[in-house]
Amino acid sequence: MTKLEKNNIKVVNKNGPAGGFYFLTFVGTLVYFLNKADGVGEILLAFLQAMVWPALLLHRVFQMLQI
Repeated sequence: MTKLEKNNIKVVNKNGPAGGFYFLTFVGTLVYFLNKADGVGEILLAFLQAMVWPALLLHRVFQMLQI
């Protein structure tokens, strides 16, 4: 037996709940931006905005705080 066969490696992934929360917020922001969309271009923009909503949120907070 080689060393690789003797060692048992256990991988634990604990990021499931955070990924689920991010997915729910993605769907929520997508619905919000799609309600404002009128044309095909704005629908594509809504998908892009939903993907980067945390950056948009931080940008707005920094504007309000004048940072």
